[in-house]
Amino acid sequence: MSKIIAASKNRHKIKEIEAITRQFGMEIIPRDEAGVPDVEIEEDGTTFEENSYKKAYGIMKLCGAITIADDSGLEVDCLDGAPGVFSARFAGEDGNDQANNDKLKALIKEVPYEQRTGRFVSVITMVFPDGETVTARGEVEGHLVLEERGANGFGYDPLFVPLGYDITFGEFEPEDKNKISHRANALVTLKQKLEARQSAGKAYQV
Repeated sequence: MSKIIAASKNRHKIKEIEAITRQFGMEIIPRDEAGVPDVEIEEDGTTFEENSYKKAYGIMKLCGAITIADDSGLEVDCLDGAPGVFSARFAGEDGNDQANNDKLKALIKEVPYEQRTGRFVSVITMVFPDGETVTARGEVEGHLVLEERGANGFGYDPLFVPLGYDITFGEFEPEDKNKISHRANALVTLKQKLEARQSAGKAYQV
């Protein structure tokens, strides 16, 4: 099984990514377990793609190994795409999941349900020691509710109902969420790109 270093320190994200990549023969090693220095990679990009690459490349330069990074968030249509790349710090730099959810609910409370549309976005970037980059984007559309439902998941999961379902991501069993989530969609695309890379006989095969 190939070992990949996770650029993220978010244990929730790492757990979700590893649950999916394990199916593809990839074992995710948290950066602290890999001995990577505890440095912060500034996420000052304006897109998920920019932040995902910046994190993966920065950690790869520190450890010299294949590194994977995820930058993800929620885009709400009636808020012109906010919180977007600021999803994790929507309520401020010292914000947390509850503060972020409370702010979001306050902003959309007067908006009818049918207009509370949005999507979760995940951009996964894998950077190789030779500098090559593989990037994959995944999305899942849905609606936002005003009451938090479910104790599973994290972040905005208790407020997000994916299209075709009547329960929030917070009410999904983790293994079921991992079949349809934005992160799952991104990782499936990543797998396809890595398979094409292998077919081309590239080094650092996964």
